[in-house]
Amino acid sequence: MGTAFAGTLLLGSGCVERRVVYVREPAPAGGETVVTEAPPPPQVEVVGIAPSPEFVWVPGCWEWRGRWFWIGGRWAVGPHPHALWMPGRWARHGHGHVWIRGYWR
Repeated sequence: MGTAFAGTLLLGSGCVERRVVYVREPAPAGGETVVTEAPPPPQVEVVGIAPSPEFVWVPGCWEWRGRWFWIGGRWAVGPHPHALWMPGRWARHGHGHVWIRGYWR
């Protein structure tokens, strides 16, 4: 009975596992990415139910690797409760397009 009681205490002690998902953004080595070709329109993504209330949807984006690659969206945990993800975007820059990184707010 003592072992069962100790196990119950451990299970009821509020032990919570938290999985942190780091969000990867297209990040050029040594400066900003400027490309002359406009990115394709964003792909349509199906956003399911969040794994838990602390997860925020981070939409996919186009990444330039000599040609365009779609990086799919994912659920991520923000740096603090109620954090919002401000998505990155490609913007006109002179005669090309530049990647403006997303950030947590």
